[in-house]
Amino acid sequence: MFSNYLIGLREGLEASLVVCILIAYLVKTGRRDALRPIWIGIGVAVALALGFGCALEFGSQELTFEAQEALGGSLSILAVGLVTWMVFWMRRTARHLKSELHGKLDAALQMGTAALVATAFLAVGREGLETALFVWASVHAAGDGTPRPLVGAALGILTAVFLGWLFYRGALRINLAKFFTWTGGMLVVVAAGVLAYGFHDLQEADWLPGLTNRAFDISDTIPPDSWYGTLLKGVFNFQPDPTVLQVTVWLLYLIPTLALFLAPVGFASGKGKVKAPDEQGSRPSKAPQA
Repeated sequence: MFSNYLIGLREGLEASLVVCILIAYLVKTGRRDALRPIWIGIGVAVALALGFGCALEFGSQELTFEAQEALGGSLSILAVGLVTWMVFWMRRTARHLKSELHGKLDAALQMGTAALVATAFLAVGREGLETALFVWASVHAAGDGTPRPLVGAALGILTAVFLGWLFYRGALRINLAKFFTWTGGMLVVVAAGVLAYGFHDLQEADWLPGLTNRAFDISDTIPPDSWYGTLLKGVFNFQPDPTVLQVTVWLLYLIPTLALFLAPVGFASGKGKVKAPDEQGSRPSKAPQA
C-alpha cells in the first residue's frame, strides 16, 4: 500500500503543480476566459488515464495464464522504463518547469481554444497514463487480491491534490528539487522490485528460462503470509525465493540507477527551490483567485 501511495503522491503532485501553474498564469494575465478549455483538457486526460487503467485490469482477465504473465511482465518492464525516465527528467527540469509551461501556454493562447485543451491534456495526460501503468504493474507484482493497493494510490493522489492547492494559495513552501530527489530515489527502489517481478512473469510465461533456478529461499525466516513478509512485499515487492535472474536484474538496475540519480546535478544552494506558481520575484500581498 505504501509503494502505491508513493506513486500516487509523486505523480499526482507533478500533475497538480502543472495544473496550478497553468491556472495561476492565466489568472495573473487576465485570461480567465481560457480557464474552461484548460479544465476540459484536464478532465479528458483524467478520464483517459482511468479508462486505460480499467482496460489493463479487465482486459488482462480474459487472457490465458501464460498470456497474462507475458503481458504483465512486458508492461512491468515498460512501466519501469517510463518511471525511470520520469524521475530523471523531473529532477533535471524541476527548476525550469514554470517557465517551460508559460511558454507553451502563450503559444496555445495565440492558437485558440483547441490548442489550450490540447496543452492541458498533454501536460496532465502523460502523468495520468504513467500513473495508471505503474500502479497496475505494482499491484500485479504485489499479487494482492485486496483493494488496499488502489486505496493507497488514491490516497496519494488526494494528498497531492491537497498539497497542490496549498501550493497555489501560497500557504505552502517546499523545496521541490529535494522533494523530487527523495521521492524519486524511493521510486527507483520500488521500480527495481517491479522490474524483477516483471522478469519473473516472463519466466512463468516461458519467455525466459531459469524459473526453477532459485538464488535463495528464506521462506522459513520471512514467511510470505506473515505481517512483515506482507509489508516487505507491499513496499519493495520483496520475494523470499527469487530466481537467479530476478536477483541479477534487481542488482543491475538498482545500483547504477540509484547511483546516477543521487549523483550531484549542479544544483547550487537554493537553486533547486522552485517558488510557488503565484510568485514573480517577490511574494505578492494577495494570492490570485481562480
